[in-house]
Amino acid sequence: MTTEAIRSRFPWGLTIVCTLAFILLVLLGVWQVQRMQWKEGLIAEAGAAAKHPPVPLPSGQRTDLPEFQTVILDCDFQASQRVELQTIQDGVPGVRLISGCGGRLVDLGFISEEISARPPFTQYRAPRLSGSYPTIIAEVRNTPAPNSFALPPEKGRFFARDNRAIAAILGVPPDRASQTLYAVTSAFPGFGALQPVAPPPAFSNNHLGYALTWFGLALALAGFYIALLRRKLTS
Repeated sequence: MTTEAIRSRFPWGLTIVCTLAFILLVLLGVWQVQRMQWKEGLIAEAGAAAKHPPVPLPSGQRTDLPEFQTVILDCDFQASQRVELQTIQDGVPGVRLISGCGGRLVDLGFISEEISARPPFTQYRAPRLSGSYPTIIAEVRNTPAPNSFALPPEKGRFFARDNRAIAAILGVPPDRASQTLYAVTSAFPGFGALQPVAPPPAFSNNHLGYALTWFGLALALAGFYIALLRRKLTS
């Protein structure tokens, strides 16, 4: 077969399509590797932060706090304003109480809707301990903005964790609304229905499997193209 004949039978269109698809698959695999490295760094950061003892909440700091750091909060949450966030915890519907402390949003914990005698958040007052209020320990978490399908709040109750809107009600500066401090000890020890707990970190790290899948598809595409090219040129 002459060179001119080979050129005329060469599948240029198929080559271009396969090349672009191969590059795309490889880039997706590389992206998943980068995601895996980021997730591993986040897991290591969380593990290191968990080993550090709680520190007092920095006063006047305008920047974000290190995620997963534990801080000590010294605020009178009994006297502070609170809003409710409708949620489900371990399959149980209820609300989380959100308040403010030191210019930060604080999630005080979960209350089941089954507590029928629970008074409204604007009326509840916890028993005082020796005439004072307890300090609590909280864990710092970054909080993404809610999606566009989130329901709007109604009468002080939110149906999505819209930190900017919650911050506006509680008087928290908007530049600090990107984080939530989750209480891990109770601000109201006399109110046993309140469960102070931080949500488990979302640390599923399946990126290596995804990367291998994309790289495998790229190799399969290359093998398919080579086999098809040989058949095209030798037939």
